[in-house]
Amino acid sequence: MEIHHGQTIERIIRRNGYSITELARLTNVNRRSVYNWFNQRYLKPEIIRRIGTVLNYDFSAEFPTLFLKDGNNKQHGTFLGTSVEETANNYWKDKYIEVLEKYNELLLKNVP
Repeated sequence: MEIHHGQTIERIIRRNGYSITELARLTNVNRRSVYNWFNQRYLKPEIIRRIGTVLNYDFSAEFPTLFLKDGNNKQHGTFLGTSVEETANNYWKDKYIEVLEKYNELLLKNVP
């Protein structure tokens, strides 16, 4: 059975007692983006690594095929077994979410 990245991360975050607001603040995104991450079947390794870094949590146990460790036990994000089409779809979906986040930031800055 394939692992749903967002649901797995959400379960770990809630299990460890982190709030969505706290995670959003630490990762410098809005709360809606965090909920969007939870709904995504696939997340880029960079996003998972970013969440793991701010929460001081190693996700390599949950996603062993997603992260390869080098001799220094550093995680390197790489999608193993992901098709080119899935990677392209994820790339454009991530770009779209990134643009929406920037747009929301601009809207918030211009609200009196």
